[in-house]
Amino acid sequence: MLPILLLPVAFIHHTVHGSISCYDDSGEPVDWFIVYKLPRPPHSPPAEGMRYMYQDGQTQGWVQGRSLMNSTVGAVGRTLQQLYVKARRRQEEEMAYVLYNDEPPNNPSFILKGHTKGVILLDRTQGFWLLHSTPHFPSSTDEKEYVWPQSALSFGQTFLCVTYPYSQFKDIGNQLLFTEPHVYDYHVEGTFAQDLPALLNASKGQHVQQEPWNSSVALTSLEGKEFVSFAKFRSFGDDLYSGWLAQALASDLYVEFWLRSRGILPSNCSGPFKVYNVQKLAFQDPAPTFLSTKDHSKWCVGTRSDPGWACVGDMNRNHAEEQRGGGTICCRDSTIWKAFHSLVQNYTDCDDARYHLKNLSHRGV
Repeated sequence: MLPILLLPVAFIHHTVHGSISCYDDSGEPVDWFIVYKLPRPPHSPPAEGMRYMYQDGQTQGWVQGRSLMNSTVGAVGRTLQQLYVKARRRQEEEMAYVLYNDEPPNNPSFILKGHTKGVILLDRTQGFWLLHSTPHFPSSTDEKEYVWPQSALSFGQTFLCVTYPYSQFKDIGNQLLFTEPHVYDYHVEGTFAQDLPALLNASKGQHVQQEPWNSSVALTSLEGKEFVSFAKFRSFGDDLYSGWLAQALASDLYVEFWLRSRGILPSNCSGPFKVYNVQKLAFQDPAPTFLSTKDHSKWCVGTRSDPGWACVGDMNRNHAEEQRGGGTICCRDSTIWKAFHSLVQNYTDCDDARYHLKNLSHRGV
């Protein structure tokens, strides 16, 4: 069972004007957002591979993104543009940042590092942690501009951005020591290095050296929303979802991940909580229905509204990633749960040694 009790929190807006934050599609700072980049339909123009669905604490579920993924007025582009603007103005001393990706821009994959992708950017008051699933993204600060990679047009991708107060980046840095990210650009100096030694050490390639090989920690956003970060080191030696997460959350899970990777693990019904591989998804019209083979995102959702967990991360279910670091960030929120649960159209069930597709009805959800 998860040894962290999540209690209802009265949300008070604490965003500090001029400080680093996640941003929504309207250019307003937000406590958190989730973006789901949609797969590109066959034979469609490139712009169709950059459309996305969006949600935050005000949308009450998925809404169509107002822009495209390559735009700096969309949520992801606007949020990351803070990094490039400060880099162009040579304001590095005012911020710390860490860019990591096991498939970094303009470089080969790093299969010995954690299977993890993300961006951390903060000033001395607050900042954001953006967890995502997109290879070759984003550009390093040397490029000094936000660019959406051509390689990321075809498949679905997910993004979770949360704005955190400065104090939370101590725990976030410690989680990176477990996930062992491949960091391709970072700046953690001065006061940031003194206050956040784990963030600096993880950026330099250091990692945990002894058990336990996994770590869960509660993170509280700037406005008081509670998330839980789960991180495992390669020596954990098991699947993130069936080997830990389902039991920690005390919930059966539907897991969406990249089904084109090698050594896919089948749905797992051997433990007290079951883990099912998602096969087909659908947003409400006008967004598309698509197969998991067209989706590079990595997320999971509880099968029931109680306890109602949903998680966005960067790990697949395959044999290789049992031996790699990585993680996910979870939230117990009825609206987020319903948004993800409603996407699942069918999944691979397990009955003894036989595996078969099972459709999911959302009536009454």
